[in-house]
Amino acid sequence: MSQLPPPVRAGRQQQPQTDEYDDGPFTFRPATKDGFNATVAIQGPSGSGKTWTGLSIASGLAEGRRFAVIDTERGAAALYVNDLDVDFDTLPMHRYDPRDLQKALAAAAQASYPVVMVDSLSHFWKGTDGTLDQVEKAKSKYGGNKFAGWKDGTPLQNEMIEALMAYPGHVVVTMRSYVHWVLENGSPVNKGMRAEQRKGIEFEFGVAAEMDEANRLRFIKSRCPSFNGLVLNQPNGARDIAKPYLDWLRDGGKEIDATAWIDSAKADDATPDSLLALFREVEASSALATPLEHPQTGKPTSLGAYIKERGTALKNAA
Repeated sequence: MSQLPPPVRAGRQQQPQTDEYDDGPFTFRPATKDGFNATVAIQGPSGSGKTWTGLSIASGLAEGRRFAVIDTERGAAALYVNDLDVDFDTLPMHRYDPRDLQKALAAAAQASYPVVMVDSLSHFWKGTDGTLDQVEKAKSKYGGNKFAGWKDGTPLQNEMIEALMAYPGHVVVTMRSYVHWVLENGSPVNKGMRAEQRKGIEFEFGVAAEMDEANRLRFIKSRCPSFNGLVLNQPNGARDIAKPYLDWLRDGGKEIDATAWIDSAKADDATPDSLLALFREVEASSALATPLEHPQTGKPTSLGAYIKERGTALKNAA
């Protein structure tokens, strides 16, 4: 009979460490409009007037202050510089890696622009180095499987949208669109216009509208009741969209200045406990993804990631 091996004494299994930042309590709070900014998407074909309409909306949201335009349309926005009552600065972009949009948003936040406009968001989907390009490049890691390439592409797309939605100011984007045809019983059927971006992107925004070649604007989604089912011919963006949207947001709500959070995160007297409490406050305002230039490296990051990084470092040092 074969002899059994000697017993092996099993060591005590270590319990997995919990992350106090990610494993916080689930706490319900009174509902409030505090800290909400306008997020507007305008989509349409070439010549529909979306750049001009977007600039007009951005100028109304800026309320006399200089705003920022992230330009992928070869300087189209700058052509209207003398047609607005508000000055704006432009950042021309020639490659459209979603991470580059995050860098641009972090730079705009660092400069405290009250409004940032992206003209257009479509390039970050299907332009050079956009999300579709990133998926195409990534598929080589998975034996040429393009579907598997989305393992890399989806996080890039999602992080870009999170940074856009968490910008500490108002956001306006334009998107190119095309007619979506579907074969039904062997015949092509027009299913309406679709934005050149990931399917359903319009539902990320507080207000989304489409424009046609006659410069007619139709709201396709709106959290602001004033716009539900509304159609505007050659709209004045500042008067017809920005003002009622701001009035609705401010009815019972107040603006929150993200710079106060950033200053607290960078403060010399910050402690692990104070940073954890700050993280919870920012988390409660759905602002963890607020784009930020890292105070030490200058690289783009998020407010939540920086608070967590600094709080963890201080706790380990102690």
